[in-house]
Amino acid sequence: MAVSGTGRPLDGRGVVVAGGSRGIGRAVAELLCELGAGVVVNGRDADAVEQTVAAITASGGRASALAGPADDERVAQALVDDCVRRHGRLDALVNCAGIAEPPGSSILNVSPEDFDRLISAHLGSAFHTCRAAARLMAAQGHGAIVNTSSVAFLGDYGGTGYPAGKGAVNALTMAIAAELKGYGVRANVVCPGARTRLSTGAEYEAHISDLHHRGLLDDATMRASLDSAPPAFVAPLYAYLVSDLARDVTGQIFVAAGGFVGSFDRPSPRLLGYRDHHDTRPWSVDDLHKMIGAAQPAP
Repeated sequence: MAVSGTGRPLDGRGVVVAGGSRGIGRAVAELLCELGAGVVVNGRDADAVEQTVAAITASGGRASALAGPADDERVAQALVDDCVRRHGRLDALVNCAGIAEPPGSSILNVSPEDFDRLISAHLGSAFHTCRAAARLMAAQGHGAIVNTSSVAFLGDYGGTGYPAGKGAVNALTMAIAAELKGYGVRANVVCPGARTRLSTGAEYEAHISDLHHRGLLDDATMRASLDSAPPAFVAPLYAYLVSDLARDVTGQIFVAAGGFVGSFDRPSPRLLGYRDHHDTRPWSVDDLHKMIGAAQPAP
């Protein structure tokens, strides 16, 4: 149970889970149904979507299937419409859709086609589903959006379109949270860490080892990446964020991996220097070198 002492806090709610047929998305869909919600399960693989819905309904949950790419505007709108038609309402949208970066991909070799595909799968999915859901949520005066990002947006895991797409999802979600707060609609981000089909196998292990060898991952992060907890350890944070218990939580980026739950501080500039442009000249290159160089951490 995600939140002790609350019974079924999502009774009667309608939720769309994009990318809900496998891995973290499936664990989220299953838990939301366990807590009382009716869920539209989405994914690109129709068979996987049907299997997830069958498992949920066999356990007494309320779930319906709608397969298709969430970065397609028509699919995104159909998800919202289907949730209202089948479950009577739309209270929350959870985005877990995404794809992995091709093995060995970097700025040195990624193709424009692969980069565009990664951006669309992550940012495009978030944009189209949020756009479709936000209009209904704003009109009804309530709703919760939870988008999925990754700590990879920091760049520590290499790649190109994957970290770029996830960083863009963060920025989009923060903008949505600010814009829709006055309508009673909340938006947050989860950066999950869990053992899924994308984070297992020899290819994944070799990738993590290579990042460690190149100095991008420290020892602790490498070990954690190779020993992730099951998705069930991440799903409760999503359930909490769509529930009324999180009614005051919006515009935040959370990270959850195994027993660890944390949040990112909102970025803010650190003052390095100041000049009043009314009575002084612009900074020279030498001025900037002295100022910025002195602020760099020791090697």
